[in-house]
Amino acid sequence: MIPDLRENYNREFSAETYNKFMGELNSILRYPVDFRVSETPLFLSEEMNDKLLLACNDIVLQLSSPEFKRASEGAIPGNFKVPGESDHPEFFQIDFAICKNEDGGYFPKLIELQGFPTIYAYQYFFTRLLKKYFQIPDNFTTYYSNFDEDGYIKIFKEVILADSSPENVILLEITPGKQKTRIDFAATEELTGISTVCISDIIQRRDKLFYKKNGKEIPVERIYNRVIFDDLKRNNINYKFDFKSDLNVKWVAHPNWFFKISKYSLPLLKGEFVPSCFFLDELNKYPADLENYVLKPLFSFAGKGVEIDLNKKILDEIENPGNYILQQKINYAPLVKTPDEYSKVEIRMMFIWIDKPILVNNLIRMSKGKMMGVDYNKNKTWVGSSSAFHAK
Repeated sequence: MIPDLRENYNREFSAETYNKFMGELNSILRYPVDFRVSETPLFLSEEMNDKLLLACNDIVLQLSSPEFKRASEGAIPGNFKVPGESDHPEFFQIDFAICKNEDGGYFPKLIELQGFPTIYAYQYFFTRLLKKYFQIPDNFTTYYSNFDEDGYIKIFKEVILADSSPENVILLEITPGKQKTRIDFAATEELTGISTVCISDIIQRRDKLFYKKNGKEIPVERIYNRVIFDDLKRNNINYKFDFKSDLNVKWVAHPNWFFKISKYSLPLLKGEFVPSCFFLDELNKYPADLENYVLKPLFSFAGKGVEIDLNKKILDEIENPGNYILQQKINYAPLVKTPDEYSKVEIRMMFIWIDKPILVNNLIRMSKGKMMGVDYNKNKTWVGSSSAFHAK
C-alpha cells in the first residue's frame, strides 16, 4: 500500500530472518503458533487508513443504535440464550476485505463481524517481534486511538479483570490445549495472570462457579469467554454447569453477543462499505446474478459451510433457509507484492468497549486462493496472519 516501504521490505527480506523470527515466536509463550504466519505485515497508506476509520465509524454507529439492538434480538437460538446479557460486548471486531475500484483506488468492504474476542493478547507479542526482526519504521504502529503498547495492555487488563483478583478470573474454552488459537490463551495468561480453564472442569454449586487450582477450589467471578456455544452441541462436549441458569458471574463478553454481532448482523447494516446482503428465507426471488453472491450459514465459524459457486439448485435444496444469508460476493484486490504472485488481504479491526467502543488494534489475513482459509492456500508462501502498520 506504500510502494517505497513495500519495495524496501521485499528487498531486505530473507528466509533466514523469517525462520529466526518464527523460532522465537514459537518459543516465547507456552504454546507454539498453530496457524500460518505470513512473511510480511501490511503497510497502510494514510488514505487507506482513513477509509478504514471512516468505515469503522459508520458501522459502529449502526451497531450502537437502539434500532440494531431491537433488530438483533432474533439472532440467538432459543436453546443458547444466556441470562444476564450485558448492554454491549466488551470485545468485538469488524472484518474488511481490501478491494480495488475501477479508478484503481483501494477501499474496504465489510466481510463479517464478531461480538466475541479474537487474539488480542497474542497480537501484542506478535507485533513486538515483527519490529524486532524486520524493518518497520519507528513512526509506524498497529495501535489506534492514541494507544501504545503499555496503554493497550492496560485497557486489555482493565476490561478482563475490572476489580477482581486474577485468581478469580478465568479464560473459558473447550479443550483449550487443542485449539488453534491456544498461543493466545498463553499470551492472555502472561499479560493478565488469569488461568485458562476447560469448560468440562468447571464446578457449579447453585448460582456459583468454581475451578480447581493446585487441588484447591477457586470461586469464579469473571469469565473471559472464548467458548463458541454452538460448538458444545456440535462436538458433543460434556460439562457440569448450566450456562443458561442465572449465574453469579460476569461474562466478558456475554455469550449472547456471539450471535447478535455476527453474520446475522450483515443484512441489518447498510452504507457505502457494506455489501448487499439478505436473509435467504426473506427473499421472494433470488437475485438474477447469483454468480455474484456467496451463501453463508449463520451459525458456523472459520468459514465452515460457505458456498462461493452458487446456482438456483443449490439454494432450492437448502433445508433450513432461515439459517442462511446471501451476501454479495466481494472481489479482494491483488494487493501485496510478493516474490511470486500478489497476495489479497482481509483486515480485522479490533475494538474494546467499556464506556464506548474504542478501536485499539488490528490483525490481517493474507491469501492467494479463492478464500482466506488454509485449504485454499496450501503450499503457498506470503499468506496467513500478520498485522497492518500505519503512520502514527
